[in-house]
Amino acid sequence: MNAPAPAPGAATEPSPLANPVFRALWIATVVSNIGTWMHDVGAGWLMTSLSREPLMVALVQAATTLPMFLLALPGGALADIVDRRRLLIGAQLFGLAAAALLAVMTIGGLTTPTVLLGFTAAIAVGAALSAPAFQAIVPELVQASGLQQAVALNSLGVNIARAIGPALGGVIIAFAGSGAVFALNAVSVLGVITVLARWRRPASTSKLPAEHFIGAMRAGMRYALRAPDLQVVLIRSVGFFLFASGLWALLPIIARRDLGLGPAGYGGLLTFMGLGAIAGALLLPRLRGRLNANRMTIAASLLLALAMAALALSHSFVPAAAALAVAGFAWIAMMASLNGGAQASSPGWVKARALAIYLLVFQGSMTAGSTLWGALAGHIGIAGTLLAAAAGLALATLLLAWRVPFGASAKIDLTPSGHWPAPVVAREVEQDSGPVLVTIEYRVDRATMADFVATMQAMQRVRRRDGAISWGLYEDAAAPGIVVESFTVESWLEHLRQHDRVTAADRELQQAARAFHIGDAPPHVRHFVSPR
Repeated sequence: MNAPAPAPGAATEPSPLANPVFRALWIATVVSNIGTWMHDVGAGWLMTSLSREPLMVALVQAATTLPMFLLALPGGALADIVDRRRLLIGAQLFGLAAAALLAVMTIGGLTTPTVLLGFTAAIAVGAALSAPAFQAIVPELVQASGLQQAVALNSLGVNIARAIGPALGGVIIAFAGSGAVFALNAVSVLGVITVLARWRRPASTSKLPAEHFIGAMRAGMRYALRAPDLQVVLIRSVGFFLFASGLWALLPIIARRDLGLGPAGYGGLLTFMGLGAIAGALLLPRLRGRLNANRMTIAASLLLALAMAALALSHSFVPAAAALAVAGFAWIAMMASLNGGAQASSPGWVKARALAIYLLVFQGSMTAGSTLWGALAGHIGIAGTLLAAAAGLALATLLLAWRVPFGASAKIDLTPSGHWPAPVVAREVEQDSGPVLVTIEYRVDRATMADFVATMQAMQRVRRRDGAISWGLYEDAAAPGIVVESFTVESWLEHLRQHDRVTAADRELQQAARAFHIGDAPPHVRHFVSPR
């Protein structure tokens, strides 16, 4: 199953491939991704044989992306609170079983459009539960100095699979039918399961108990609603994937009906797209040195829109393959930018959930877009629909790049700071005690009060993002200049988690707020626990 690229880090020695577990998992994942691409070709091609409706063909893409939309956040929460190795093994076994059953039914001639969509969605369920955990385990396998190389290797592996899988799948379909590629997809997962089963994952070092499932999902959503830099990534993702999905949804129909290609030719088109993506992965480091993140997203999106328009006007294999090579180059550049932005805008404690929300938006936009463009193609034709999607992508890109510029999160230091001192208590407080009210008393010069209040508004986002269910700022009516910040959390345990979640960027903001405080003594902090 496809494993999105993990978090970027420092690019120094040693190589991640020096780690035997990472090396084995990387190789196994490349093989599994080849199987996934073979399945995608087989499913899209089989649907063109089972139904002539463009909407049904587009729904194959929707069936692949809808489970990620529905299960990304639960998968991210699970990845943060359970043993990730066991979660990954279970999800891979589920996907293997679904692929094997689809193969048996297809070889037996029992597959209908509904059956194909159902089993494709079931395979995607396994991928949805795996995706956040795959991203989260990479820092456990390589040193911090090797994370950037791990990013490059995973990106290269995905695109190697994209270059090999479609062409190989097309050849196998031509000789043995779609059922054979479904069976090979099931077999391709065995390597990943074997590596994960043999991996001895270190035990967690956190002294706090794991979050509850529902609470973990709430915390992930709360973080997304209170993290402006992550919101930029999500907004730009919608603007891109909603329109770019037209390419993936309509490509099988373009290959079969407009270009008159067989399954091998369709696989060949996807191979050219994979080759373009490999070229993009190799050139991205040099391009990043010349373009900032916002300009990179503009260039990649406009280049993809141009490639989509060229594909819509193509009438033979060669120009279509050239357009798809350009599309692959643009696609990987945009994916790397968006994924990197999601990684950079989320700290470690919530990273799997933040990336899950990014995947949710990604796949939700792809699902909605695939359905939209498939339905529209039935009314205005394939070429007209693809041109409309390309024009929409160009317009959305220019508008969002102006209104929601991309890339500020790369400058934010989200490493844990651990600078909050342990709460001073007269007796041991039970972890489930609460709610808990925390107050911080400042003495502020009235002349700087307006600036202090503005700074504290940013502090409000931090408090709520990390667990506060209410927040307030109050000035003493009898003693002007004495201001109390207060926030409430659900329990003593949640407040202890706030201590673990504070980052270096939060420390800088806290120092800016405390710079307004008058007096030698620091602001006075008090903790109030609701009596039982």
